[in-house]
Amino acid sequence: MAATMNDSNAEQRPAHDGMGADTSTSRTDSGSGDDSLDGLTSHAPRCPLTPSLSPPKRTTSQSKTEPPLLRTNKRTIYTAGRPPWYNVTGTTFKEAFVIGLCGGSASGKTTVANKIIEALDVPWVVLLSMDSFYKVLNPEEEELAAKNEYNFDHPDAFDFELLVNVLRKLKKGKSVKVPVYDFTSHCRRKEWKTVYGANVVIFEGILAFANKELLKLLDMKVFVDTDSDIRLIRRLKRDISQRGRNISGIIKQYNKFVKPAFEQYIEPTVQSADIVVPRGGENFVALDLIVQHVHSQLEKREITVRSALASAHQGQPLPETLSVMESTPQVRGMHTIIRNKETNRDEFIFYSKRLMRLLIEHALSFLPLKSVSVETPQGGVYNGKRLSGKRITGVSILRAGETMEQALMAVCKDIRLGKILIQTNHNTGEPELHYLRLPKDISEDYVILMDSTVSTGAAALMAIRVLLDHDVAEDKIFLLSLLMAEMGVHSVAYAFPRVRIITTAVDKEVNDQFHIIPGIGNFGDRYFGTDAPSDWCESDEGMDY
Repeated sequence: MAATMNDSNAEQRPAHDGMGADTSTSRTDSGSGDDSLDGLTSHAPRCPLTPSLSPPKRTTSQSKTEPPLLRTNKRTIYTAGRPPWYNVTGTTFKEAFVIGLCGGSASGKTTVANKIIEALDVPWVVLLSMDSFYKVLNPEEEELAAKNEYNFDHPDAFDFELLVNVLRKLKKGKSVKVPVYDFTSHCRRKEWKTVYGANVVIFEGILAFANKELLKLLDMKVFVDTDSDIRLIRRLKRDISQRGRNISGIIKQYNKFVKPAFEQYIEPTVQSADIVVPRGGENFVALDLIVQHVHSQLEKREITVRSALASAHQGQPLPETLSVMESTPQVRGMHTIIRNKETNRDEFIFYSKRLMRLLIEHALSFLPLKSVSVETPQGGVYNGKRLSGKRITGVSILRAGETMEQALMAVCKDIRLGKILIQTNHNTGEPELHYLRLPKDISEDYVILMDSTVSTGAAALMAIRVLLDHDVAEDKIFLLSLLMAEMGVHSVAYAFPRVRIITTAVDKEVNDQFHIIPGIGNFGDRYFGTDAPSDWCESDEGMDY
């Protein structure tokens, strides 16, 4: 039974920026770039359930994320990180909570969506618009659309197969590509947006409840009910100012297609709704009810990872996927220097870099190679080896893992690089994902994942889960670290048994503060010459945690 809430409005705008490919905010990037933090500015905080400013004009479909962030022109930092969305086995444990918003054209669905986002006050929210999934028109249909003779309100106008596939993957925590529809030219733009990392997905569209497979994916169904006269006035304003239409064409299209489609396909779906919101974004009672329900559902899905890792796998033999570099006198000598608390910063950096170079060279020997024959300058034939794959990509866990990039670039020419920032939440003790920048088409690559130290493995698990969510094959991931604790090795190997783990040394113990014993100290602070403030905490990996 739908609950109708009484308590009037128009319309407005994740997920891949310095991580993604959106003009708004995001969480996955394509290609590297300058990562300078110069000019970093803070995103204005939101006030729950207060009237919002007029929405920006738009001519394209709007699907985006709205996490708390700090932005420059080339980097996005998420000030509220994403907590683990998987369990100690590395399997996605909590799916995104999906809210479906349905209603007639210009009923205020996007306004309701944005007010829910503001009031929720949770990071990593994705707004997915059904407008993004209009079908590509053929020349005949394009001609009809130009004359306002094409029915964009009919179910046949939407690519439901693509929509269901995208929403299903997004709900499961996977990275997805979302088309961008241009309402002026009636076609999809060449550039699709990459969306990733949703805790909550708000899906809005005129036919959001018209497909059985879509309905199965919705955890909460909200119907925005607005008077038809108000919807017509809003549609006139929007289509004239934002989509370059004329009044006569809008009225013609409304009477011929929009109104009949609402009566035939949209209005009947109100029966599927859990909540009906009369008068849209100004119905604060209904919005409060929705927000309270979502918060209660999110609380039920909270999980802890690090504490579970700390108590697991004790006394187990080291896994076969672990490769520890031979402890030669040279290697032990370098470890002696960098582990010594009296070693000055210059020597610490010099010998760390030497170890990194050796570790990278050692790791490359595990990449699959194929036999090839080449002709030498003397005319002879040499039977050699070559990488059996498209390419190698390096991904560092910031900040300490970034120190290994130089060694990787010195060994692998023209290698592509990605970055992941994971920090520990002081209140929960859990790792949180704050920043993600991955090259395009990383799913086709062998990925060398780098961090200086791994203790519990909590941050490494999160980074590997991110790569898997971007369709990198598990057996194509190589985790490299100068120093690991047995606990971290077991955690990674248990969750991801096909990931190759490569290090220069493994220490047996981790103390109650998750520091490796005897360990190496805070690698990032020692390398960069910094003292971490009391309120700053890197991932456990870079901190010998």
